[in-house]
Amino acid sequence: MTILCIETSTSVCSAAICKDGEPFKQCINYEGSNHARLLPLYIEQLLQEAMENKMTFDAVALSEGPGSYTGLRIGTSTAKGICYGLGIPLIPVPTLDVLCEAVKSTESMIQSTDRLCPMIDARRMEVYTSVMVNGEWLNDEGAKAVIIENEESLYAGGQTVYYFGDGAEKCSKIFTKPNWHYIPNIVPEAKYVGILAENRNSIIENRGSVDLAYYEPYYLKEFIAAQSHVKGLK
Repeated sequence: MTILCIETSTSVCSAAICKDGEPFKQCINYEGSNHARLLPLYIEQLLQEAMENKMTFDAVALSEGPGSYTGLRIGTSTAKGICYGLGIPLIPVPTLDVLCEAVKSTESMIQSTDRLCPMIDARRMEVYTSVMVNGEWLNDEGAKAVIIENEESLYAGGQTVYYFGDGAEKCSKIFTKPNWHYIPNIVPEAKYVGILAENRNSIIENRGSVDLAYYEPYYLKEFIAAQSHVKGLK
């Protein structure tokens, strides 16, 4: 299965080709605020790469959030447009799962019994987060918005906990217990979306394909528009 993968939920913008659950090529930018400009360029490069290697896309995989409202809207609208144009299905993948896949793929010290705590910045001391152990979330709801005050803000038990993501650094001065460990420089990337999408596709097929007309990313919290401070705009 050849999948075009899109990840725009944070300041990092990336797109990738994954074939049979393995990354084939990825384009990525870490500088932030360039998603609308860069994502179409990345898609064009990957489509050209696919043509040169005689690949045909079977699906588009999308990191569905939670995360940045603007980033999620850009990624979702692009993914839906490609799916409509090529007549292929959309495979949404939760962004917290993508972060966990990233840390498991890059950090060799992670054990199956360790608690993984991905954190996406939600402004101030709030993060989108949950706790995973052995591939399962400890709470049935999955991602939730949590205001971090101390380690007890999240139930993780007394085991080793690794926390990471763009919302984690601000918690490093609050999490002082020796079993909590901060891992820097872990970001969601499109190639990890593709790895997860290969397995997630069978789940979606059993439950029915995603309805492109009505699909929305997982914002988690409602978007509240503020009045513009730019003169002349209301």
